[in-house]
Amino acid sequence: MLLQALPLQDERISRVLARDWHDDVINFVSKDLPRLLFILILAFVLQRIVLFFVNRMRLRADKQVANGQRAAQLRTVAAIIRATSYSLIGFIVLLHVLSIFNINLTPLLASAGVVGVGIGLGAQSIFKDMLNGIFILIEDQYNVGEVVKIAGLQGTVEDLTLRLTRLRDGDGTLYIIPNSQIATVSNLSRDFSLATLNVSVDASANPDKVMAVLREVAASVRNDSAFRDIAIADPNILGVDKIEGRAVTYPVQIRVRANQRDPVLRELRRRIIITFEKEGIPLGNDPANMLILRAPNPTAPPAQQPLIGS
Repeated sequence: MLLQALPLQDERISRVLARDWHDDVINFVSKDLPRLLFILILAFVLQRIVLFFVNRMRLRADKQVANGQRAAQLRTVAAIIRATSYSLIGFIVLLHVLSIFNINLTPLLASAGVVGVGIGLGAQSIFKDMLNGIFILIEDQYNVGEVVKIAGLQGTVEDLTLRLTRLRDGDGTLYIIPNSQIATVSNLSRDFSLATLNVSVDASANPDKVMAVLREVAASVRNDSAFRDIAIADPNILGVDKIEGRAVTYPVQIRVRANQRDPVLRELRRRIIITFEKEGIPLGNDPANMLILRAPNPTAPPAQQPLIGS
């Protein structure tokens, strides 16, 4: 009897297991499989969207033939966006797949939350640096070799990364600036620069003659073969801009290529000095027209008062 009962019990258990397995398959196909397919399709669509923008950035980088540094920056940003987006999409898909297969996510999410809080508190400034660095590169705010004014400092950009910017001023001092501290950018090397020289002339000179001489001198610099490719517009003599005592200021402006003001201004100063000397035009604050008062020596003994007879 016992031997006959065992096969019947095994058969009953097999039948129950087969029915449960059949129900699980039907339940998975009817409920879980559509969710799984939806998650995978959505992940694929997001991946294609990310790839579209990454390819657009790479095509833009390929068009930067004359600016290799800019092309390298765009490719770097494209690679970072691609890797970060793929990692985020993969992590979200993994969480949903595990939930579909009824795997408890509470310990995993709790551990990830604790680790995320620790990393967030410790790397908050680094994240701000990198985020601002990405926008600097994408928006092309400045590039290596350009003269900029950022975080209250002015100089030439020597290096630019996602986290920081290295700036060197005219004295040779190297500044290392975290990108999160850059709120306003003044780019002095874009499109063109204005070479402005304020010429101070004595008030005794005829203003019309002074402006005519300045216009002639500035035009000679503009048409010089050494500066013809640097100066991109005719000079502009603005007239009398300021009067301080006997000093009258005449601004002279020449539009030049970006970051090319200094050589034009040096040559303009040299020619103005030579021409003014020939034309007899006195510069402002001429020592010959200044009254110099000698200050009394505080250590000298008091002067002897003359005796007046009674």
